[in-house]
Amino acid sequence: QVQLVESGGGLVQAGDSLRLSCAASGRTFSSFGMGWFRQVPGKERAFVAGISWTGGNTRYADSVRGRFIISRDNAKNTVWLQINSLKPEDTAVYYCAAGPPDSYYQTAPGKYNYWGQGTQVTVSS
Repeated sequence: QVQLVESGGGLVQAGDSLRLSCAASGRTFSSFGMGWFRQVPGKERAFVAGISWTGGNTRYADSVRGRFIISRDNAKNTVWLQINSLKPEDTAVYYCAAGPPDSYYQTAPGKYNYWGQGTQVTVSS
């Protein structure tokens, strides 16, 4: 079992940057691949970025590649999502998720075992 708590969301303007954090507790954090997803009302939860258990491999959705950066520090039990050049279409609830060690390439929410409660990001134009 692992518990995940996201933070760092808020109301920002287009062009701003945010850094979302996901703090983990419970089972050994370094044994999990981690992902970030986002969801808007009426739509399915969508993959944003994933990182392997070592941090050596990452994957991004096409829509965010070049603007979002996922990183992790296993000593701090934390994974981050740096979001740059925010756009109104980035408005969503952002969730972090934990899965098998190499799950970073998995884009389906069902491949991840544990989820945080989400943090709202709202981007005004």
